[in-house]
Amino acid sequence: MRRPDEVVSTPVPVISVRPVTLPAPGRGEDLLVRVSAPATGDELPVIVFSHGFGGSLDSYAPLVDFWVARGFVVVQPTHLDSRTLNVTPDDPRHPQIWRFRVEDLTRIVDQLDLIEASLAGLAGRLDRSRIAAAGHSWGAQTASMLLGARVLDAEGVPGEDMSDPRIKAGVLLAVPGTGGADLTPFAAEHFSFMSPDFAEMTTSALMVAGDKDQSALTVRGPEWFTDAYFLSPGTKNLLTLFGAEHSLGGISGYASTETTDESSERVALIQRLTWAYLRSALYPADPAWSAASAELADSTDPLGRTESK
Repeated sequence: MRRPDEVVSTPVPVISVRPVTLPAPGRGEDLLVRVSAPATGDELPVIVFSHGFGGSLDSYAPLVDFWVARGFVVVQPTHLDSRTLNVTPDDPRHPQIWRFRVEDLTRIVDQLDLIEASLAGLAGRLDRSRIAAAGHSWGAQTASMLLGARVLDAEGVPGEDMSDPRIKAGVLLAVPGTGGADLTPFAAEHFSFMSPDFAEMTTSALMVAGDKDQSALTVRGPEWFTDAYFLSPGTKNLLTLFGAEHSLGGISGYASTETTDESSERVALIQRLTWAYLRSALYPADPAWSAASAELADSTDPLGRTESK
């Protein structure tokens, strides 16, 4: 087996197709996804990636391109809240739009046969025993529900378990924290679903948080985005990025206009550490995560820190 640093430094060409249409009865319109795969390799692990509010299947290229060029197949849906679809608050689907998001990810895993057939040369190359869910911001909350998180109702009772045993690991980037009194009045009024319960989120995961991520959705500080790490059971890891705000340096796109903390170095660190985590989480004998964490800890001017439980 090659060392993790050798694999990271030798990307392969990437093939991508968009849009691929997945039938979605009851959704109001079919689900459009982007499928990206390395041009070479077999038994490829899969990542389903959920975009943040307003994004689309074209978002998060800095992460997706890095992961795919280094051995992962990534499938990206366009959720109903995307700016490309214009589903307004008057739409009858809107109150349950968070649920449609989770169902989008499950539908992708259900329809891997169709996804394989959509990209020439991909058929038979997926390792369906190694699937991870990832997402940023609202997309991180979406992905967390496949890992076991639930949404609390107005009485504080956990809702439906939407976890999926086919998902073996997760990467949650700037995942929102607990609701209730932790939300601002605006968030409580407009995002009632933003009340996660992490008590049953048992699937292994890496949380990534910026220590300058001050959200208008919470009355708390940047530590709000670490709740999923501290409040969930099981094997969890946390990467805290120094000086990072909500876009974590610019992960949502190469020319992301909403990024106020642009940092190519920070994005590069996230690329390397998320890749290393996924390698070790899906292949327990792979030392990529421990090696990457040790390298960060030994840095004379680190961009962040990791911790594990």
